Amino acid sequence: MAENKTQVTGASVDGFLAAVGHPVRRADGLRLLALMSGLTGQPAEMWGPTIVGFGRYHYRYASGREGDAPAVGFSPRKSSLSLYGLTCGPEAAGLLGGLGKHKLGAGCLYINKLEDIDEHVLAELVRRGYRHATTVLHHG
Repeated sequence: MAENKTQVTGASVDGFLAAVGHPVRRADGLRLLALMSGLTGQPAEMWGPTIVGFGRYHYRYASGREGDAPAVGFSPRKSSLSLYGLTCGPEAAGLLGGLGKHKLGAGCLYINKLEDIDEHVLAELVRRGYRHATTVLHHG
């Protein structure tokens, strides 16, 4: 069975964020680092080359595939900020209406810049997403 490509790398989170070329993405990445670190109480870790993750959970699919993934995280991509783990909890759908300008993808929440959204709603999505991943999804 293929190994999960998204694993903790040990690379420097600070180095990764410092190298983000777009100044707004870099600044937003630093703000997300502080926000997610504070809300989860977990240190940031690089997952693969581009995802900053906080905490982790173990998943196991019926197919037998299993692995670890960050409970919540983000990546300052060229086109937008990709946020992970914030839309899987049962309360997420009710909160998204108050978030502001965003798009949803397969398990991801995309925003152009933090200025476009309500950071109080984002903080609640982080809290609930982290709690959901580490209590409901965690299969240890």
